[in-house]
Amino acid sequence: MTLKVVVCVKQTFDTEAKIEIKDGKIADAGINLIINPYDEVAVEGAIQLKEKGVATEIVVVSAGSDKAMDAIRTALAMGADRGILVTIDAAADEYARAVALAEAIKAENPDIVLAGHVAADDGSSQVPTRIAEILGLPHINVITSLEIAGGKAVASSEADGGTQVTEVAIPAVISSQVSWNEPRYPSMKGIMAAKKKPVATVAGKAADNKTKIVEFSLPAAKQAGVKIEDEPDVAAAKLADWMKNTVKVDVK
Repeated sequence: MTLKVVVCVKQTFDTEAKIEIKDGKIADAGINLIINPYDEVAVEGAIQLKEKGVATEIVVVSAGSDKAMDAIRTALAMGADRGILVTIDAAADEYARAVALAEAIKAENPDIVLAGHVAADDGSSQVPTRIAEILGLPHINVITSLEIAGGKAVASSEADGGTQVTEVAIPAVISSQVSWNEPRYPSMKGIMAAKKKPVATVAGKAADNKTKIVEFSLPAAKQAGVKIEDEPDVAAAKLADWMKNTVKVDVK
C-alpha cells in the first residue's frame, strides 16, 4: 500500500519564550517562532511511514501569514516532500482555520491527515477534530502508535487507566500525542534540500469566526501559602478554622 499523507503544522511561540501582555494583546516582538512541537511529532510520524514504504508522498500544510513559511521549511528539512501555505486572516479562530485547512486538504485528496492533537500556544485542541468533521472523515485523537495496512489505520491512544486501540477505515484524520515519537533534527543536507522543495501559496477559504478574543491577561500571581505549626490536634483545629472562616470552604 502506498499512501499520500498530509500533515497540518502550525507556527507557534517558542515554548521557552517569556510571554508578555501589552494593552490586552500578546507582545510578540523579539519572540522566536517555531513549529508546534505536537505537529513536529506528526511530521516525524509521516516520515517514518515513508521510510517503512507505507507512504509515498508527504505534503505539509500550514494556515497563517507568510511567517508560517518557516514552519513549513522546517518540516521539509526534516524530510517532507512539499508544502502548502494557506493564507488566512491573523484573527482567524479555530473554526475559520479548520475551514481553510480542510479546503486545501480536500484538494490534495490524501489517504491520511496527520496533526498534533493540540497547539502549544492556544491549547484549544480543536482544529484536527473540526477538519475531520468538515471532511466527513473518521478521527482518532491523541495517538501514541499507528499501523496502517489493508485500507485501515489501527492506533493506540492514552485512556484513563490504560490504552485504547481504535481501528478506522482510511482516509482518516489522526492527531498525535507528543509521546508518539522523538522528532529528528533537520540535517544540513535536509536544510539545503528544503530550499529547493516546492511550496505553493493558496488563499484560504473565508469563514466567519465563531469566537472573538476580547483581550488576553496573565493569571494573578500566586499568593504565599499558609503554614500552620502546632501539636496535631491544635493544628487541625486551626486548619479547620482557617478553611471555614478565611477561605470560606463549604463544609456541608
